[in-house]
This record gives sequence, structure tokens and C-alpha cells, in this order.
Amino acid sequence: MKVKILSLISILLSFIFLSSLKTKNSPEVAKKPNIIFIAVDDLRPQLNCYGKNQIKSPNIDDLASVSYTYENAVCNFPVCGASRASLLTGLRPNKNRFKSFRTRMDVDADDVFTLGEWFKKNEYFTLSLGKISHHTNDSPESWSIPAWRAQKNWRDYQTKENLMAADTNNNNGAAKAFEVGENLMDNYADTKMVNKAIEKLNELTKKEQPFFMALGFLKPHLPFNAPKKYWDLYNEEDIELASNRFQPENAPNISMHKYGELRKYTNIPSDKNIQIADSTQKKLIHGYYACVSFIDAEIGKLVKHLKKLDIYENSIIVLWGDHGWQLGEHNLWAKHCNYQTSLKVPLLIKYPEQKKQKRINTVVELLDIYPTLCELSNIEKPKHLQGKSLLSINNTDPKNLNGYSKYLSGETVTSIENSYTEWRNRDNNLKANMMYDLINDPKENTNISKNKENLSAITIFQNLLDSVRSLD
Repeated sequence: MKVKILSLISILLSFIFLSSLKTKNSPEVAKKPNIIFIAVDDLRPQLNCYGKNQIKSPNIDDLASVSYTYENAVCNFPVCGASRASLLTGLRPNKNRFKSFRTRMDVDADDVFTLGEWFKKNEYFTLSLGKISHHTNDSPESWSIPAWRAQKNWRDYQTKENLMAADTNNNNGAAKAFEVGENLMDNYADTKMVNKAIEKLNELTKKEQPFFMALGFLKPHLPFNAPKKYWDLYNEEDIELASNRFQPENAPNISMHKYGELRKYTNIPSDKNIQIADSTQKKLIHGYYACVSFIDAEIGKLVKHLKKLDIYENSIIVLWGDHGWQLGEHNLWAKHCNYQTSLKVPLLIKYPEQKKQKRINTVVELLDIYPTLCELSNIEKPKHLQGKSLLSINNTDPKNLNGYSKYLSGETVTSIENSYTEWRNRDNNLKANMMYDLINDPKENTNISKNKENLSAITIFQNLLDSVRSLD
């Protein structure tokens, strides 16, 4: 299949962007609006507002109906620590920073203002509830009061069976990969976190000071623990397994992995050469869906309270996932790869007083949230930012590249038409690459990087990657 070379050249030269955002039809920008900043761990854009119908997510869909819905948003690193550090600092990952889930902003980028710190410096009251940065005590100067989390153990088991197994197994606190929580609704950390947010909102609305409230949901991160009522929303017999449970044709082996994150759990084969049984795969997908519906209900509870306090309409609300998640596609589970299923994320931004949904097809990065919130809040952007404001048109600078993602030595450029990934050694010599036609092969089943007619397009993508590597 011949790639649209002219389209790719336009990506290199200008990366055409959202000029419509600054038209007379754009929502009014409040001088210093309150900001509700919602992070959801491991949330893939498999939602009704993204044209899917497998997961019941009515509250997120309602929010999307009055928000900018970014249909092609990508994370900058498909693990939580590095992805969140990149977003919260406004810096891309590179060979020296943001390299794993253990990433700390105050180690890798202590010389820049984090998103929370910048808004605090600009007269906002800032607070972090739940999982925002990977480490609760990372960059504490970001928040007006200490960051707060409900759970002692991030896996958040609540059933007696799993709690006992987690205590007795020498497996870093892991028990089963999922649990059905009967009569345990108020025990789960995400419910406690929303309850805490409601409590804080009642206090914040009595202040004159604008606030930036960051809320980080644990689920649907493994283990897939959710109250039974959300499991009951789905009939497991109706759940379909991934249709492409195979390594893509001509894909390099370096693009694959043995999903070690999932294999830590006691009901999953620890031998990396053993495939997961179909029945277990269905249970895992069922659990993932239940967790998303659980989080959706908690978001609905939060939104209902924002409306009760009469601050929903005039606030900025951002909902984002820190990276995607594999549910068996390409025989992969979890994230940790450069396929779109791990890189694509949901991103919703509701402007103050916004009444209608606006769908944006342009490829954007999580890195772009920081400068966008600054511009929406009438705050000067700090000089170090490497993303672009989603209200801006300046895309000629290489630092405003759309769709850059990195995982270990693999680097990906995502455009509307293609994804291109390459792996290089320490001497910058090409080890392997892959390219997919996202129009005709959206599930990335056939690597076309070796097709001669694509060599010119690949050169353009390589120039884009070189431009990013040249940045600090």
C-alpha cells in the first residue's frame, strides 16, 4: 500500500493543527477558572464516546458530550511513572529522563516547575488526591497541602481471600489478578478518594481563591478489583476475545513481550512460555470492563456534586488516561510496547460554559495538556515546555511534534495515516523498525516498513525523530 507522501511532508513542515479552536465559536476563556484534573490509570479509549460499545461508561460519555474529545491522543511513554512525569513537567522522555514506572520528577527534572507547582505559583490552591504522580511524595512543592491517597497497598484488595493470599504469598503483595467485591463498595480506594474530593470541594468553594484539584483513579489498573454490581453489568458469554492474537506479520521480535506485569498474579501462569487460557482471558476482560464502569460511576458522583455546588459549568474539566492497555491484542497484555493499543489514550477537555462536544481528529500528546491549561487559565506558560497548547497554531517548531512516544529504546511517531517505530543501538545505528497503515490496517497487523514504496515516508519519520532527539 502506497503511503500518502504529501500528507507526511505536511506533517514534517507544519503538523496542521487546531486553528478552529480560536475562532469566534470557541468557548469563552475564564480569567482564572477552577480546574478539575482527572487521571485514570490504564484507561484505553474503548468507550462509547470513542465509537465503541463494549463498555458501559454513561458518565464519561456525558462529560464527552460537552467537551473537546481528542480522538487521536497518545501518551509519551506507556508506563505510569514516566508518562505522568512527562505530562506533569511538560517535558518529553529521552535517554536521560523518565525511563520507567519508578520515575520521580524531583530526580529527573527537579529544575523545572511541575504543573501543580506552576499553578500554585500563579495563585491557585492546588491539591492532589489519589494517584497523580507515581510516588505520593514526589515533588511535594506542587501542592498547597500534602498529596493524599486512600489506600495503603496500591493493589487495593478487599476480599478476605485476596488479602490473606497477598499477605502470605512471597509475591510482592500480589494475589489473584481480579476480584469480585461483594458488599465492599465503600472499601475501595477510588470510592474513598471521590468522597474525599467531595469533602474538599465543599471547603474550596467557600474560598475566593481559584483551585486546581487533581484526582487520580487507581482502576482499571491491575488487579481488576471492582464491586460486584459492576461485574454484573456484563455477561461473560458475550465478551469477545481480541481478534488479532498473533504477532503482526513481519513485526520485529523486539516489539513483543511476555507481559511480566500480569504474570505476577497467582491465577496467571508464571512461565512466560505458557499462554493464558481463553477462559481466563475472558475473565480478565470482564474484570477490566467492570473496573471501568466502577470508575465511571465514581466520576458521575463527582460531576453530580460539582453541579450541586454550581461549579460544573464554569470549571475546566480534564479527563485523561496515562497510557493504553493491551487486552490480548497481538498476544500482549498490559502495556510496555510501541503498538497503538498501548499508546492511544482518552483525552477530554471541557471548557468553562461549554455546551457541545467538539471532536478533534488531529494527533495530540499528553504533553500538550500543561500548556493548554496555562492558556485556558490566562497564565503565562513556563519557558521549558516542549508540548503545544491545543489552542495554538504554532506547529513549525520540531518541539511541537505531534504523536511522539518512547518505550525503552523504541521511539514512535503517530500520524493520522501511519505509525512508525524504530529501535536504535547506543551508536544510533538502526536495529529494527516497523510501520503500519492506520487507515487500512488500524489494528497494526502487517508491518510495511520493508515495502520499497514507503522508504521516502520512513525518511520523513526518521527526520522527525532526529528533531526530537536533538532537544534537551
